[in-house]
Amino acid sequence: MADPLDGAGGDDTGAPVELTITGAQAGQRLDKALALLAAGIPGLSRSRIARLIADGAVTESAGATVTEARRKVKPGERFTLDIPAPRPIEPAPEDIPLAVIHEDADLIVVDKPAGMVVHPAPGAATGTLVNALLHHCGDSLAGIGGALRPGIVHRIDRQTSGLVVVAKSDAAQAGLSALFKAHDIERRYLALAWGAPSRADPRLAGLAGISFEPGGWVRIEAPIARHPTERKRMAVAPQGPRSRHAVTRLRAVESFGPAEKPFASLIECRLETGRTHQIRVHATHAGHALIGDPVYGRPRKISEKDAAPDASNALLTFPRQALHAATLGFRHPVTGNTMCFEAPMPADMRDLVTVLRRKRQNHR
Repeated sequence: MADPLDGAGGDDTGAPVELTITGAQAGQRLDKALALLAAGIPGLSRSRIARLIADGAVTESAGATVTEARRKVKPGERFTLDIPAPRPIEPAPEDIPLAVIHEDADLIVVDKPAGMVVHPAPGAATGTLVNALLHHCGDSLAGIGGALRPGIVHRIDRQTSGLVVVAKSDAAQAGLSALFKAHDIERRYLALAWGAPSRADPRLAGLAGISFEPGGWVRIEAPIARHPTERKRMAVAPQGPRSRHAVTRLRAVESFGPAEKPFASLIECRLETGRTHQIRVHATHAGHALIGDPVYGRPRKISEKDAAPDASNALLTFPRQALHAATLGFRHPVTGNTMCFEAPMPADMRDLVTVLRRKRQNHR
């Protein structure tokens, strides 16, 4: 993972951004043109750019401050956006129960529940994993890796459940960060998806970036970038300066519905890289979006012949993306010991699988 915390919530970098108008933006409003040019930069939405202009934080190449968001732009004009540094967030300890899988003097591994944010960010200043860890670990976590994200070396989405490792010492922080950067971490996820990936599917075989490996694995190698118009989404994109290399392997562990065309499946996913929303984006690219995913998924109608009403209703009303970080393996950054941790599927995913299995047995 080149940057385990990429897109993790703190969008402001504090560094100036320089943008040059091209012929494609000629004649457009300044705020719109700059937003198009900044499409791959987290935190620079059109409304944010308009606020920067209003605050006097945008200058022309000659050094003059720009104050009119509606002014028309010309090709070759250069603008500098002086982005303020992030405001410090001082997370406070909170007595929130934690499912601790392992803890020693240097690190702690927890099974994060769905619905919990990993670290404080705008809109989620309390109730986070960091708040809980500060209470649980006390002074041993303070100052590790900085006040904004103490001990955090990677994260999983708010509505994704499962394993997260957090550093409790400077040595562990440096060592774990190096392991993630070198992709020297075992990460296995379980998910529930629409349909079932199969090499027998000609549509899947014809997609760019798709290849097949022994054991039923589908390998997806497709760069990921910020969506050009929807800022909260990521998307498969052409290789370029604003996209990032991404590789996911997935396979169907269990399928539900008719053998020739399952309506859903339990899939196993393994990450070679770790980009924002990677599994969700790649699964959608493969035509097998995750059940319950409010950003990338679309509910599908299930034939009454293939699924009982309770199964169909359970699929359509599942309240989150059905994704769980089930396995986390790495070399201990201080002792060098090989460690591997497992977290069972949470109750909501288990219950959904139970409903789908019951229908599959009846279908026979």
